[in-house]
Amino acid sequence: MKKLVYILTFFILAGTAAQAQDDGADDRIRDKMREYIQQRIGLSRNESEKFTPVFVRYFKEWRTTLRDFRGGDKLVLQQKIIELKLRYRPEFKDALGDKRSNEVYRQQDNFIRDLENIRRDRIKERLNDRPPVKRQ
Repeated sequence: MKKLVYILTFFILAGTAAQAQDDGADDRIRDKMREYIQQRIGLSRNESEKFTPVFVRYFKEWRTTLRDFRGGDKLVLQQKIIELKLRYRPEFKDALGDKRSNEVYRQQDNFIRDLENIRRDRIKERLNDRPPVKRQ
């Protein structure tokens, strides 16, 4: 019985730790994306203060949507993302104005593309750094 309790406790703690690590990675990505967007759009301090809480809420919902529809129908995922963007556009519009509210999404796409390029380059570098495999 004690073993069962220890095993269950271990799995619960391991799951909690894994979730905390995922949240930490999400927070770092969110903060980098927010900084990237703020720099690209050229927000003032006042605009940044209005933008940040809206973006944090948007980012959390965006990541949840990506996770919920991962491996599913790509068109449904795209539809959910578009619905999310449409729902948040008025809030971004209040903080940034009409033109820059749409620019948030364009810069988000640029950030994701840049991040994917960096990831791909790092994978190539790792592959190039490996010694050649001798075949017999």
